[in-house]
Amino acid sequence: MADESDLPASTTDSLEARLDAEKERSGAASVVRRAASLLSGGYEGEDFLRVVGGDHAEGILGGAPALYWPEVWGARALLYVWDDSAAPVVIAGLGNQAWRVREMCAKVCAERRIGTVAELSRLTTDERARVRSAGALALAAVGDAGTGDGTVERLTAMLRDPDKNVRRTAQQALAVFTAKSA
Repeated sequence: MADESDLPASTTDSLEARLDAEKERSGAASVVRRAASLLSGGYEGEDFLRVVGGDHAEGILGGAPALYWPEVWGARALLYVWDDSAAPVVIAGLGNQAWRVREMCAKVCAERRIGTVAELSRLTTDERARVRSAGALALAAVGDAGTGDGTVERLTAMLRDPDKNVRRTAQQALAVFTAKSA
């Protein structure tokens, strides 16, 4: 009889539960490596695609175009399992041609506090509002008020963004940044 930890999580389980089961089965370092591989355009097999993509992976496995989804799922997995070795791939993903990948990489940068102000600042002028919002939050997470790195100026400029949700997020990011600096 198989040990319960050897059984794969159901694709209907939460991403966190699926990743926890995969960490139990193959180790956190393996999960990080495979997630980073997906983010960089690699192939990690059908089972791992089901882990990171859940039920949505079935469409791709059934023949639907993958587009950018495996890359997004690889980045999203790094919100739950992390090692600093994945940082260069996440930073590279900030320049991905797919906006959903850029957005998710910005979220990982905010969560993991990685990237530089220069790398994240370019997201604040992205063509997609969701990327600009994610960029603002990442910038607030990594900026350093003590260095005069331009974070305040960049976030303040975003208060005039044409998209009201970006303006709202920029205001929240500015509040977080100034509270962090106080």
